[in-house]
Amino acid sequence: METKLERIADKSRNEKRPIFTSLYHLINEELLKQCHKELDGNKAEGIDNVSKKEYAENLDKNIKDLVIRLKNKAYKPAPALRVYIPKDNGKRRPLGISIYEDKIVQLALKKILEAIYEPKFQDNMYGFRANNSCHKAIKYVHKSISTTRINYIVDADIKGFFECDRVGCIV
Repeated sequence: METKLERIADKSRNEKRPIFTSLYHLINEELLKQCHKELDGNKAEGIDNVSKKEYAENLDKNIKDLVIRLKNKAYKPAPALRVYIPKDNGKRRPLGISIYEDKIVQLALKKILEAIYEPKFQDNMYGFRANNSCHKAIKYVHKSISTTRINYIVDADIKGFFECDRVGCIV
């Protein structure tokens, strides 16, 4: 599977405007088993209370069934379990916990999308990327401010933008 994803990444890297017409076939047993292997078994369970260990008891059967549902477009992600984590300021942060099978599918999709988009990102793009962190972004900003001429600085406060405690809110 890695070679298919590597070919996609190469196409994305080497073509100015690559066109990908069919990616759905990449979500197969091999990729889903790899995703299962990579997932952390110590994470919280979703609304179905199925752990990685329990899912692995019938792994081949579970993955085959999942592939069939995906190919037949009969797969539907389960609702996330909503829990609230306390913050230092006394407020609570909402967190959605997916069921284990959804986590497998999410990781598979993440791998495919990363193969397409990661080669297009610039080195100074830090948000939610592998091997990057807010600390690296701060170092980059500090270095840029220290070594280059700055014409303007934009300060935007989006604190709490994605928080929502009311009914009907999409998070």
